[in-house]
Amino acid sequence: MKDKKRAMGRGLGAILSAESKASVNSATDEGADKFVGNIVEVALEDIYPNASQPRTYFDEKALEDLAQSIKNLGIIQPITLRKDGDKFEIISGERRFRASKIAGLETVPAYIRLVNDQELLEMALVENIQREDLDAIEIALTYQRLLEEIGMTQENLSQRVGKERSTITNSIRLLRLNPDVQNAIRSGEISAGHGRAIISLDDAEKQDELFKKIIKNNLSVRQAEQESNLLKTPKKSIQKNKATLPNHFKKAEKNLADILDVKVEIKTSANGKKGKIVLDFKNEEELENILSHFK
Repeated sequence: MKDKKRAMGRGLGAILSAESKASVNSATDEGADKFVGNIVEVALEDIYPNASQPRTYFDEKALEDLAQSIKNLGIIQPITLRKDGDKFEIISGERRFRASKIAGLETVPAYIRLVNDQELLEMALVENIQREDLDAIEIALTYQRLLEEIGMTQENLSQRVGKERSTITNSIRLLRLNPDVQNAIRSGEISAGHGRAIISLDDAEKQDELFKKIIKNNLSVRQAEQESNLLKTPKKSIQKNKATLPNHFKKAEKNLADILDVKVEIKTSANGKKGKIVLDFKNEEELENILSHFK
């Protein structure tokens, strides 16, 4: 899957000349439209952390793990920077910035914010969503930026882009998928529908298990949803079976439990014509007590 990794940005030099790089600082400056709404590659040496960053502790082990993921898969979500002359201050993504340094990268994909660019950025992002060549992860990232950077509510966003709130919510949920799955969606190996089936599972191991099944068996979205339901908590199935047990079997369960003084469970086949009785004993004494009723 590594070879299917998509490049997220264009080199800064490919968009602006060195002179423009230093001169474009405001949304009203010439060339500002080349920055706003685009993803560009920015040299790590040109980036500095925000001094008012509320997070002061970064777990070293977690950073190493993220650095390894970045080495293997690249950066899934670009960081956000504020242009400051010919340097860039981190608005969000310092953890990714630090991990990229550990991974030995020279540049990182980034969104660039300029002074007084909010209205321009909003227009660029909304226009971006309407593009037909965007993949589901790019759309989710754009929704997230409109919510977080522009400060829209989901209701505002729904009206602005003409999408149902549930559509926006389901889209953003895809960003909780692990990088392998996100890259598979971006490359077209699986669809957003597959991604939604995977994210419906709470357990990360089960998510990975379903992802591998989808790839190995070329499952359709419907089949992936069925597999997802099978992987969910078994207790739900047990409770469902219990709830559909006919009343006369429930009564027999209670009578046996009262007589034998242990937990009794009657399990039936789908047609209700066959079944078995399960007696739950905790120790040898309880077993002897059960056996004594059959002597």
